[in-house]
Amino acid sequence: MNSNQIIYMGVNAPRIHQAIIGRLIYWLTDLYIKNQTELMPYPETMIDESETSPVPDVMLVNHDTDLTEVIIEVTHTQGVPKDMEKLKNLMQVYRVNEGFVYDYKQKRWYKFRLGGPESGELSSFCDANGQDLSAFVP
Repeated sequence: MNSNQIIYMGVNAPRIHQAIIGRLIYWLTDLYIKNQTELMPYPETMIDESETSPVPDVMLVNHDTDLTEVIIEVTHTQGVPKDMEKLKNLMQVYRVNEGFVYDYKQKRWYKFRLGGPESGELSSFCDANGQDLSAFVP
């Protein structure tokens, strides 16, 4: 290997993926700042701060209890099945009540509830903060 070559390692996320996460964080933070929700949004943050843990794209955390109430995965059509499995696993392990997978190519939201149907439902309405998440993305 040539010593002049620089190798960059890190997250391989397309700009559209990051832009959607940015928009969700922006609008959900606005709701929090205006006291319209108790849930603080965090981008790509570990669920369990006491140890290395998986990282959802967005999580909504109750400021009073410090518990994650909602997780969101942003993906493209081909990645939907894998991200659905990741989401359901995180919800089960960390007892997260509500989760979403957003397919930005199809503009389709899949909603999951802890203990709910395995296949989820087509919905972007977040019960935890009373908002339609589709309003925050293009």
